[in-house]
Amino acid sequence: MRRVSIFGATGSIGQNTIDLIRRDAAGYDVVALTGGANIAQLASDARALGAEIAVTADESRLEDLRAALAGSGVEAAAGRAALVEAAHRPADWVMSAIVGAAGLEPGLRALEQGATLALANKESMVCAGPLMLRTARGSGAEILPVDSEHSAVFQALIGEDIGAVERVIITASGGAFRDWPLEDLARATPAQAATHPNWDMGQRITIDSASMFNKALELIETREFFGLKPSQIEAVVHPESMIHALVGFRDGGLMAHVGPADMRHAIGFALHYPARAYLPVERLDLVALGQFSFRTPCETRWPALRLAREVMQAGGLMGAVFNAAKERALDAFIAERIGFGEMAAVVEEVLDRLSSQARHNPDAITLDNVAEADHLARHVADDVMAARRA
Repeated sequence: MRRVSIFGATGSIGQNTIDLIRRDAAGYDVVALTGGANIAQLASDARALGAEIAVTADESRLEDLRAALAGSGVEAAAGRAALVEAAHRPADWVMSAIVGAAGLEPGLRALEQGATLALANKESMVCAGPLMLRTARGSGAEILPVDSEHSAVFQALIGEDIGAVERVIITASGGAFRDWPLEDLARATPAQAATHPNWDMGQRITIDSASMFNKALELIETREFFGLKPSQIEAVVHPESMIHALVGFRDGGLMAHVGPADMRHAIGFALHYPARAYLPVERLDLVALGQFSFRTPCETRWPALRLAREVMQAGGLMGAVFNAAKERALDAFIAERIGFGEMAAVVEEVLDRLSSQARHNPDAITLDNVAEADHLARHVADDVMAARRA
């Protein structure tokens, strides 16, 4: 029986992970489930799966969680320290699906105790890729990518020589605004940005899809995870979202990973790796689909892609600065304090202000200096946005 923990259990990735585990509940011993404000869902899942502990990141909801778990035998806890403690509990496999930079430390602690880390939290690699990889090597742990794009690349590389790779192409749906006139984007609302044509995801990641900040993070993650040069990594718009990534080799061949727009594939691959188990996902009818289409992403529409390339070239702590500034700009857009197009402008100004401080020897990246860069970038982003409103 495998001991598993799910960090970010109440989000879309966490719920899809629970769906797969419930289908073979006898094969798993659930250690920890964590979530945020959705206490009812967290408690319900913890009861159903017989988890050892349920943790809410919101300390003010601890008594609500305790009440919801009363009589179940499931321990209740809250706050950052509780999340870290839960990540220290021995587990064979840990899903890291907490959204944003908050997912970094729990993932690191899981790696320290040797767990296989199924990584859906792309910010961990963006902010601290060298630290994540170094920690995994030190404990003998393994990191398996769960983003559909990086899972696709990982699968295409099985049995291949990374030295034979010429390029990696990750695909983007284009999000809610891929066909909007450019002049209309300035008036786009958070509600409009939070609708996705293909995927069922949470609000923040869906808005990031519309702005392509999600894809920008994935470009950086590709570099960190697979050790490629920035010049080897491309992005294309693929509206059907059926081809998740392609790997091009030096002999001119391309290997593509094709599958339905269902995160249970990437999750299930990581859950059962190295085996391939049956998964309850759609089987594609290629004739019914008819065709796959591709477009070059317009960096006027999606400046986040250009900024990601600048971050990759700079290296060091620039990934942590980029992500923190993006998170603060996204907060402000959701609160309707800035417009859709202003998010990229805010991030670019933060990068410009902090570029000299954030260049750093990757071998010296630590949790402390990543946290410091994150804190500083958020402060500068707030200053930038205040100045824009003045």
